[in-house]
Amino acid sequence: MSSKESCRIELRTAIRQLSDRCLYSASKWAAEQLVGIEQDPAKFTPSNTRFQRGSSSIRRRFRTNEITSTPPTGVAYVSTPVMEEDEAIHGDFYLLAKSYFDCREYRRAAHVLRDQTGKKSVFLRCYALYLAGEKRKEEEMIELEGPLGKSDAVNRELVSLERELATLCKNNTIDPFGLYLYGLVLKEKGNENLARKVLVESVNSYPWNWSAWSELQSLCTTVDILNGLNLSNHWMKEFFLASIYQELRMHNESLSKYENLQGMFTFSNYIQAQIAKARYSLREFEQVEVIFEDLLRNDPYRVEDMDTYSNVLYTKECFSALSYLAHRVIMTDKYRPESCCIIGNYYSLKGQHEKSVVYFRRALKLNKNYLSAWTLMGHEYVEMKNTPAAVDAYRRAVDINPRDYRAWYGLGQAYEMMGMPHYALHYFRKSVFFQPIDSRLWIAMAQCYESEQLHMLEEAIKCYKRAANCNDTEAIALHRLAMLHRELDQPEEAAFYYKKDLERMEAEEREGPNLVEALMFLATHCKTQKKFEEAEVYCTRLLDYTGPERETAKSLLRGMRIAQSGFPSMDVEHFHP
Repeated sequence: MSSKESCRIELRTAIRQLSDRCLYSASKWAAEQLVGIEQDPAKFTPSNTRFQRGSSSIRRRFRTNEITSTPPTGVAYVSTPVMEEDEAIHGDFYLLAKSYFDCREYRRAAHVLRDQTGKKSVFLRCYALYLAGEKRKEEEMIELEGPLGKSDAVNRELVSLERELATLCKNNTIDPFGLYLYGLVLKEKGNENLARKVLVESVNSYPWNWSAWSELQSLCTTVDILNGLNLSNHWMKEFFLASIYQELRMHNESLSKYENLQGMFTFSNYIQAQIAKARYSLREFEQVEVIFEDLLRNDPYRVEDMDTYSNVLYTKECFSALSYLAHRVIMTDKYRPESCCIIGNYYSLKGQHEKSVVYFRRALKLNKNYLSAWTLMGHEYVEMKNTPAAVDAYRRAVDINPRDYRAWYGLGQAYEMMGMPHYALHYFRKSVFFQPIDSRLWIAMAQCYESEQLHMLEEAIKCYKRAANCNDTEAIALHRLAMLHRELDQPEEAAFYYKKDLERMEAEEREGPNLVEALMFLATHCKTQKKFEEAEVYCTRLLDYTGPERETAKSLLRGMRIAQSGFPSMDVEHFHP
């Protein structure tokens, strides 16, 4: 049996088991990977082809490091454990409880299973109680809501669930799904070390539960913690590593993992979206746009991850494309957090910041932990000069994810607006720690160092140098480096950066005051250094401009003619008709 066929069988089994346990998001994830596996040639016929899109140009363009077996090639994997079923006797009670559960009547479901001892029944009863507690917590949060949705509401079922699940775990009468729930409860209670241990045991026992992997990922906040996990070498681990690398800002490593996985799961929309998000983090916007366009052609009613696509369109100021995307998600599912976020981006691009905030707030009503909405709402408050609300929004974002560099950067901006550069500097440092490859963050920190209260120009120069090495697309760093060295009376260093900035502007065919400033300084500096031929080149270029720079260039040329021994003085117009 081929590795692909074996994988299909395991995925189909996992989908049934996950759905039976009411873990619908994990079941959906597994189903997406199932249909993402390329058909074997013998079975590849029009009648059973999913989308007939194997010839898509985007697939050829972005598929690299292809492999023909379960990725990555040459690695030995453990076999997938087989779950034992134990509901032969009490199956009717379980079916009734599951029906109540599907109707969101969680306490009724738990009550039906109160006397059942089978592992499936115990899990469903405990899971129903957990969700009943979450549902009540959400209701209390609405009733007792504070500023920007803050509330002290807690899930009141956690204590009893922890006690029961700990007993089952101690007696070794708990299955991998029960371990997943136990890990979830421990995480909510703040016992992160034990939660990691329990979740590792869960995924090692049953690796197909993507929900367990996701919870484990949220508990791995550093590379050291990740490396300390004792994970079995099942290939589901590759999906986990690819996802957590992205969360830990190891974008190149994440991209490599996903491209390897794509060799097996050729048509997986999930993997395509993750590749796009990794490239988005690397600021490869052109490629990201192409990937998302292809993704929407293949899955036109997709809403997941489309908020990232809207961020790209916002950055590129693509009004029509963003308007079309907003209309599309409204028609598909208006009340999804991603949809509200996309609409908020659209109004923000139009400059209607009040309307934008309305939609970001709506997204947070639907999902209070929706990180992008908190951060983007903070940006809108900054635009509206409402810095206290912006700070509150950004702080909610870092509470949800302390590694969100955008929120730290937003806090820096807000405190800078309030004239508190020492606080701003602290938050800018946080942002560059988590995203050291973003030139905008280094530039913001450099400008903070330049402020009148700090005036730490040497530190600002270090930051601008980092920005210049991080693909400064806004063309700020080189010019500021030249100006700072000039201010510090370091003409050689200033000339070096003016030349680099001039080369960049010429390559990009840019004009403007920065070009004139560079030519003026270089002409004067070269004359001082008696590099007359080079100075003449810069002066001659300045003669193409009108205004005081033209007269200054003429004066410099006359002076150089006089200074050169044996070279008669003559009218500068001789050099420029």
